[in-house]
Amino acid sequence: MDFRSIAENRYTTKKFDATKRISQKQIEDLKQILKLSPSSINSQPWLFTFVSNKETKDALADASFFNAPKIKDASHLIVFSVQENLEEFERHVEANLPQGSVNFYRQFIKEQPKEKTITWLTHQVYITLGFFLAACASMEIDSTPMEGIEPEKYKDILKIKDHKVLFSVAIGYRDNEDSNQPSLIGKSRLPIDTIIQSID
Repeated sequence: MDFRSIAENRYTTKKFDATKRISQKQIEDLKQILKLSPSSINSQPWLFTFVSNKETKDALADASFFNAPKIKDASHLIVFSVQENLEEFERHVEANLPQGSVNFYRQFIKEQPKEKTITWLTHQVYITLGFFLAACASMEIDSTPMEGIEPEKYKDILKIKDHKVLFSVAIGYRDNEDSNQPSLIGKSRLPIDTIIQSID
């Protein structure tokens, strides 16, 4: 399937089939894909937590408001977090990035207020979201990105340190009765000429 067809068929799943599981091979592929995600200066300021354990997944579901049923029925939940310990992030930059990237960080990022730096790092994690959703769709895995969670509770449940939880993505396979499927309701998008400019 070409990528346009994939985009036309991908949607935010509202109801997962709890009896279906994603293969371990595909999960390992998704981990490698996230590892390969792009980021400014190759900064990679992220942590991705894959959760399939039922007890942990149920605990996270209980910290996810109206998203709880999706998480409980999904095969896996992936939690996306951003590095918020700037001293640790700077050590990573100095140890792992080429000199040009180190110089960029020192000149343009390090000297700005902490809040602005965290915002910049957060933007890098959101880049991975689009990358991940597209990867899932290409593998015929259904997905639901969610900001409707309680990040501090997630952090406590997962015992995450030095990172701030941003959002999570439930993945699995749609229930046949899911009423949000494009084959049932189509896709609602703005007309192309209202969102795209072409300067020829």
